[in-house]
Amino acid sequence: MAQYWLSLLCWGTFLISSAVMDRSGVDGMYPLYNPIRIRQLCKFCDVEASDCKGTGTCESNCSITSICAHAEEICVAIWRKSEDNNTIETLCHNPSEPLYGIMVENYNNTKCEIKKRMSNRGPFHICSCNAEECNDILMFTLPIGPDPTNNQVVLVILVSLLPLLVLAVLVIASFYWYRMYRRRKLDEWETKKPSKRKGPKGPLDCSDACAIMMDDDRSDSSSTHANNLNHNTEPLPIELDLQVGKGRFAEVYKAKLRQSPSEQFETVAVKIFPYEEYASWKNEKDIFSDIDLKHENILHFLTAEERKVEKQYWLITAYHPRGNLQEYLTRHLISWEDLRLLGGSLAWGVAHLHSDHTPCGRPKVPIVHRDLKSTNILVKNDLTCCLCDFGLGLRLDNSLTVDDLANSGQVGTARYMAPEVLESRINLENIESFKQTDVYSMALVLWEITSRCNAIGEVKDYEPPFGSKVREHPCVESMKDNVLRDRGRPEIPSSWMKHQGVAAVCTTINECWDHDPEARLTAQCVAERFNEMDDDLDKLSTCSSSEEKIPEDCSVSVSDDK
Repeated sequence: MAQYWLSLLCWGTFLISSAVMDRSGVDGMYPLYNPIRIRQLCKFCDVEASDCKGTGTCESNCSITSICAHAEEICVAIWRKSEDNNTIETLCHNPSEPLYGIMVENYNNTKCEIKKRMSNRGPFHICSCNAEECNDILMFTLPIGPDPTNNQVVLVILVSLLPLLVLAVLVIASFYWYRMYRRRKLDEWETKKPSKRKGPKGPLDCSDACAIMMDDDRSDSSSTHANNLNHNTEPLPIELDLQVGKGRFAEVYKAKLRQSPSEQFETVAVKIFPYEEYASWKNEKDIFSDIDLKHENILHFLTAEERKVEKQYWLITAYHPRGNLQEYLTRHLISWEDLRLLGGSLAWGVAHLHSDHTPCGRPKVPIVHRDLKSTNILVKNDLTCCLCDFGLGLRLDNSLTVDDLANSGQVGTARYMAPEVLESRINLENIESFKQTDVYSMALVLWEITSRCNAIGEVKDYEPPFGSKVREHPCVESMKDNVLRDRGRPEIPSSWMKHQGVAAVCTTINECWDHDPEARLTAQCVAERFNEMDDDLDKLSTCSSSEEKIPEDCSVSVSDDK
């Protein structure tokens, strides 16, 4: 009996289980162990224009509500800002897949909180949520401001540039400190330097006579007005007129020097240096300030000034309206008498510069010009020359050492450089070597003067030395080829030798531009030759050459080719 009831219980259980399984197959129901998942209901519109400003809470204004295709999809809203308009895009999206190149984050929220993200289409603002139509309301928790990535880029750039800015400030500060320190030292040196000895007042001695020589009435400006002023207290009453020249370091102006209390004025020349060219201004000022430099064939110096307001340095000198020698030769033909005047005064100016004593016999420091050329020589009203532009000048003081001379450098204008200067092989043991470079340059200037003399016959247009053989502004290497390799010099045509006086000048020129520095004449010898020349060439002077030169006299024999 017990076995009967046990069998009946087992069969009942089997029948019930079978019925349940058959029912699930008929109705399509899920197995009892599988939970039911409902698909989400979201706003689903394409990109549409919106007046949402990106602050507070905004509605999508989407009129389409859609059941997502898959149960795992969530609601997404995208807000984009542009210059033209703002847009909102709503959609369903599977968070396990990328959207515009990024993965959706924080999608289990019931509210759609906007976050800024960077996609493959640029920056945009997105929110995601998992609730019915939750993407219809967009919540901006933070105001939309500038792109933070831009701020990061700017920050990186600033951090990268900071060391360079600090370095630049340090360099500028160091340079400024050095300039101020050097200026203070120079001022201290000027203060400690003994003042120039002034001639005694009263009866004129030889020194006074030499000083008066500069105030002859042939000069276009007198130093009387300037020399009576206290230049250390206030600038001279000068009115700039027009620019008459420009060089590497400075500009030259014609100017009016007022004479108070009257309205009369003197015409002067003002050479203006910018603040950066203090060294050039100081060198020229120091040379001009030597009272022993005064000579009728040296530009008459009035004073020097530091114009702090204009940030300039000034040199005030006599003004000569005929201009420089190159300008004069370009515009004028000259006679034999003019040649004697121009050439002789040039030689006397260089001779005085090189001399170790004044015309009165007082000792002086020899000076070399080192940039002698026709543009650095002025023509006075009486058709004599005066030397100017001593920016590269060098005082051959006995205190100079070989090292000091070596540091003076290869200076000058390449066209007028002597062979030893081009080759950088000046004999530093002998200060006469520097004078010999000036004599070579002077020979080229004498050639320029002679080439415009009507006594030679047919006169060509003005040409600088070496003419078209070199460029207008030749470099040192180009001049080396002509002067050193080819031993070239400006041509002296045979027609020049037909005039006895010009022939004597040409002989002097040849001796002055000799390749061997020690074979060249001295400037004193050249000056004496010009001094003794007369129209008939009855006699030519003799004079001794420099101590270091081979013995020879200054006389020159010229045959009559008539």
